[in-house]
Amino acid sequence: MEEILQLLKDNARLSSEDIAAMTKKTVEEVNQIIKKFEDEGVILKYSAILNPDKVADKKEKVRAIIEIQVTPEREHGFDAIAERIYRFPEVKTVNLMSGGYDLQVILEGETIQEVAFFVARKLSTLNGVKSTKTHFVLKTYKENDVLYVDEKKDRREGVTA
Repeated sequence: MEEILQLLKDNARLSSEDIAAMTKKTVEEVNQIIKKFEDEGVILKYSAILNPDKVADKKEKVRAIIEIQVTPEREHGFDAIAERIYRFPEVKTVNLMSGGYDLQVILEGETIQEVAFFVARKLSTLNGVKSTKTHFVLKTYKENDVLYVDEKKDRREGVTA
């Protein structure tokens, strides 16, 4: 069953027939296993990963990573404030972190000003938020095991005489 998960993680477009051939299971067994994973919430979503530099008619989004220090709530810890934060539609990711800050938030906006407004007016005003530090993403080279750069480029240094 782990093998099926890995195959789907690598390529969610594989058909049940292809997976059955690769795992030496019947198509029915593969379909049952996949349905079980979906029903149990192991598989949450299937999606396409797009290279933003190659999307035609793209309106480029501004991505920011925000480090947040918070005061955990009694009986709820970090979960309650994390839930308030991840409910904002601009927020794409929320992680509980170890180290110098508590929560890492990744969000997208149309402009730098929109992201700054979100941080100043919505995020930093939440009860329990002690401080925020915003970092803007300038370029993504690799994300979730996917390379966004063209590896076929000739990277040799030029020779001068």
